Amino acid sequence: MSLNGSLEGPVRQVPLVQQVSERFRAQIESGAWPRGSRIPGENQLASELGVSRGTVREALRSLSLTGLLEPRVGDGTYVRATNEISGVLVRDELSASLTHVLDARAGIEAAAARLAAQHADPARLAPLSDALEARGAALAAGDLDAFVAVDTDFHRGVVVASGNPLLLRLYDALAEVLAESIRETATIPEDHRILDAHVDVLEAIRAGDPEAASQASYALIESVKVAGSGQ
Repeated sequence: MSLNGSLEGPVRQVPLVQQVSERFRAQIESGAWPRGSRIPGENQLASELGVSRGTVREALRSLSLTGLLEPRVGDGTYVRATNEISGVLVRDELSASLTHVLDARAGIEAAAARLAAQHADPARLAPLSDALEARGAALAAGDLDAFVAVDTDFHRGVVVASGNPLLLRLYDALAEVLAESIRETATIPEDHRILDAHVDVLEAIRAGDPEAASQASYALIESVKVAGSGQ
């Protein structure tokens, strides 16, 4: 079949169910429907969109299959994930093992730390210093939620500092699973080995030593594992 033929001719319209599904996906991605929240019922959604309840039901079902939504019998439908990758991980329980998630984090963050050290861009390192200071303030205040948030900022900041947009997209796609691993391992007061390991990562990147940065990043995750095991 020739690829040089004319493109003239009728263009298929996007099926209504797909259009509605995309509208719902946009609500999730924008944060209008936050992760963990219960979305409006089928009747309300059908009324707001001017479509049948059956169309809404099929659209919701398609997003449930991707792991974005979770229908709960007798309770409604909840947002399970904000993107398909983390949705699949949650749906298939591939992220059930904390050790597996930590190992995945180590691989991504060590690669990012190595690249960040090769660039050692002061503008990209400033947010890492800020995150470490904020971690200290959250620890002093005993604010676990704030601590988890700024610790997440530090780890994502390392990936941002790598300057690799594809690595950042991969990290962001897994953000929910990775952030959950931080929450599961965070403790106040914090084991001094974990704080020291964070400082080591930043110092190695700032020194422009890719090998040391990579090793420090792996060591950071290992310190989390050791602290979590009570050793």
